Amino acid sequence: MKTSCENHEKCMRMIQAILDGEATEEEKNHFRDNMDVCMPCINEYHLVKCIKESLCNRLERKTCPENLINTIKLKLDLL
Repeated sequence: MKTSCENHEKCMRMIQAILDGEATEEEKNHFRDNMDVCMPCINEYHLVKCIKESLCNRLERKTCPENLINTIKLKLDLL
């Protein structure tokens, strides 16, 4: 088991993509293979997952007013 990760930044981006549901199956499989032998990746994955779940459970979802959505869309179109 590795105690340091030589691809830490890349692994952190992959952890985010996996937990956000944006990673492909190939990327997930590659990360799982790496995670099985890399202690820092195992720890980071579980930490980020725990934080994300904790935030999702504690935040109350509220609907954004339609006029605010339209204002933001208009401003984005101007960029």
